[in-house]
Amino acid sequence: MTKGRLEAFSDGVIAVIITIMVLEMKVPHGADTTALAPLVPIFLTYVLSFVFTAIYWNNHHHMFHAVHHVTGATLWANMHLLFWLSLVPFVTGWMNENHLAPVTVAAYGAVLLCAGIAYYILTRVLLASHPHDSLLAKALGSDFKGKISVVIYAAAIPLAFVQTWIALTLYVVVALMWLVPDRRFERILAEHKP
Repeated sequence: MTKGRLEAFSDGVIAVIITIMVLEMKVPHGADTTALAPLVPIFLTYVLSFVFTAIYWNNHHHMFHAVHHVTGATLWANMHLLFWLSLVPFVTGWMNENHLAPVTVAAYGAVLLCAGIAYYILTRVLLASHPHDSLLAKALGSDFKGKISVVIYAAAIPLAFVQTWIALTLYVVVALMWLVPDRRFERILAEHKP
């Protein structure tokens, strides 16, 4: 299989994930702005989940520009990542249906944690099939943001049972950290353009 097919499949799955999330937002009964008020927390969790999904798509997209070939292990590691991302609409909806109850906020964090671990595994599988001095290895570097994200998710999960707002704040911190453009792949690929 070519990396193009893997990318196209991943793009399609992520597009479906985003579509499912927006369909979870029910249209209010009423034509005034007060009818929208109960949707504010639902909209905010949708925005957070959309941002996380977009972050994964962006990073996946940039990373695969530096990938030269995929292996069977790559396909499975990629499917592992897509599995956890496919659960984002479920945990987002569960949080919304239960008004950000601690167990639902912790479950949301658990899915984010598992997606972060799955992405890390995908990078390790890709690195194992590329030379140590490849563009991929240079661009990934130490992947500090990826590692610290997993640590923050792991800390946020038990904190959801102490105060849900603390866990939610930590999730937002991770999202903000990744919204700052990470130009590693763009820079490395631009330097090695033929």
